[in-house]
Amino acid sequence: MSGPRVVAIGGGHGTAVTLRAVTRYTERVTAIVSVADDGGSSGRLRELLDVVALGDMRKCLVALADPSTPLAGAFERRFEEGELAGHALGNLVLAGLCGATGDLMLAVDEAARLLGAVGRVLPATTEPVVLKADAGGEEVEGQVAVSRAGQIRSVSLVPGDAGPPRAALEAIAEADQIVIGPGSLYTSVLAAAAVPELARAIAASEGRRVYVCNLRPQIPETQGYDVGRHLSALEAHGVPVDAVLCDTSAGIVLGSVSIPVTDVRLTDPAGRVHDPGRLAEALAGLLG
Repeated sequence: MSGPRVVAIGGGHGTAVTLRAVTRYTERVTAIVSVADDGGSSGRLRELLDVVALGDMRKCLVALADPSTPLAGAFERRFEEGELAGHALGNLVLAGLCGATGDLMLAVDEAARLLGAVGRVLPATTEPVVLKADAGGEEVEGQVAVSRAGQIRSVSLVPGDAGPPRAALEAIAEADQIVIGPGSLYTSVLAAAAVPELARAIAASEGRRVYVCNLRPQIPETQGYDVGRHLSALEAHGVPVDAVLCDTSAGIVLGSVSIPVTDVRLTDPAGRVHDPGRLAEALAGLLG
C-alpha cells in the first residue's frame, strides 16, 4: 500500500465522508469508530445480543469498500417489514460474524475482507459502553438522550476505564495525519476520541492532528457553537488539535481560534454536506 498513514476518528456519516475523502490520497487509512450508539438498529441489537453498537462501523466499512461490489450496497439496505424492520443488513452480518468468531475485531476484519475495503476499521473500545453527559448541570445517559440535550459541558463513557484495542493505539502512534470529525461533536466525535487511552495517544502523537469542523451548529447538541467553541470542547476533553478545516460560507461562524485555520469551500453542490473531493484536496494540502 502507498501514501501517508492517516487515522480518522469519529463515527456515523461524518467519518464515512472523511474516509471517502482520505482514500483519494492514500491507501493506508485506519478508522477508529464510536461504539456508543443506543438508538435504532444498533440499539436493538445491543439489547438483544449484548454487543457493541455496530452501525457506525458498518457505515465506515461501506465507505472504504470496493464500490463495484453489490455487497456494499446491500450492507446499507434496511428491511421495511416484519421483525427485521429498521435493521440494516450490514448490522446483522456484523452481529452474525461476532457470534461466529467470538471476537469483535475478527468480525469487523472479516466484513472488511468481504467488502474489499481499503484500510481498516477499528472500534474505539471493544466492550459495550454508555455515553454519559453533564448537560446544564444534570446527568444524561445514553447517546440518543445526549443528542437531544442542550448545554452540554462534558461527555464520558461508562465504564470509565473502557479501553481501546491495541491496534488503535498503534495506528495513532504511527500516523502522519489524524483527522477528527466531522460529525456530531459530543455523540460521535467525542464519543470516540474521549476514550481515555485514545485521548492520551492522540495528545502524544507526532502526526498532524486536523479537526474538520461541522458546516453549521447542530441543534440542540451544539446550538450557538462557532468553530472556536468546537475546538475548546475538544481541548477540554484532552484532545488537542494542530489545524482546523472549516467552511464559514456554509453557516458556521469562525469565532476565536488560536491555531492555523483553512477556511475553504468544502460543501457539495447543494451546500448541505461535506464533499469528499473538496475535503480530500484540503486534507492532502495540509500534509504538504
